Amino acid sequence: MNASRFGDLEVLCHSPAELTAHTTPLLFVHGAYTGAWCWEEHFLPWFAERGWTAYAVSLSGHGKSLHHDHLDALSIDDYVNDVAAVVARLPGAPVLIGHSMGGMVVQKYLERATAPAAVLMASVPPQGLMGSAFGLMFKKPHLLADLNRLMSGGEAQLESLREALFHQPIEAPALRRYYALSQPESHRAIWDMTLFNLPQPGRMRDVPMLVLGASHDQLIPPDQVMMTAATYGLKAEIFDDLGHGMMLEHGWEGVAERIAVWLDTQGM
Repeated sequence: MNASRFGDLEVLCHSPAELTAHTTPLLFVHGAYTGAWCWEEHFLPWFAERGWTAYAVSLSGHGKSLHHDHLDALSIDDYVNDVAAVVARLPGAPVLIGHSMGGMVVQKYLERATAPAAVLMASVPPQGLMGSAFGLMFKKPHLLADLNRLMSGGEAQLESLREALFHQPIEAPALRRYYALSQPESHRAIWDMTLFNLPQPGRMRDVPMLVLGASHDQLIPPDQVMMTAATYGLKAEIFDDLGHGMMLEHGWEGVAERIAVWLDTQGM
């Protein structure tokens, strides 16, 4: 792994060992409460082994990027600017792969720029978070309360992290490590995704897009993923027996394999 800093931003990179690499790089964009580390666990090395140069950015105020001191002032547009800043420094225009909040950031980025392709994984839908929040309120009120506590800088329960991200069993040491790496999220960004700065599909560049979800996702359930796909005239692909943390779950290889096969069909 090569960890570098693009200005104020932490960027992780895995490069293929062989010279016969895919010429199009990949840029992974994480969701709320996390950082680039969530892609480092499995996806970055997996794609590099298959000939892709794979990057992951920690958005401002996340991971080892700067501006933690004013996290709550950061907006979705700030996160889009982060992605644009990284794209500008890459050797070529990357495929954008966004998870959860990162999927919303990718959608907003496509309002102002194009990309070779985009993958939305358990993404916040263009209609925003309201539907998911109501679903949690009625089905998992304790989980919603814990996420709000984490957003406010408090500590969530370890069990809530497991319930939010995982359907498959997860070993206790790994869960504790992910818990230690989790962090608060910007209130402003959450409000942007709920109401104030939703994607405008009519303004977005028309790029090849793959929409993926998980059957046991408590945060962005399959009906929300299907709504995203329908907005873009696509059919969502839902993975059985996975939860929201699709890149961390046991079974993540199936998700990575599907993305790789789809990219091949797009001529990448």
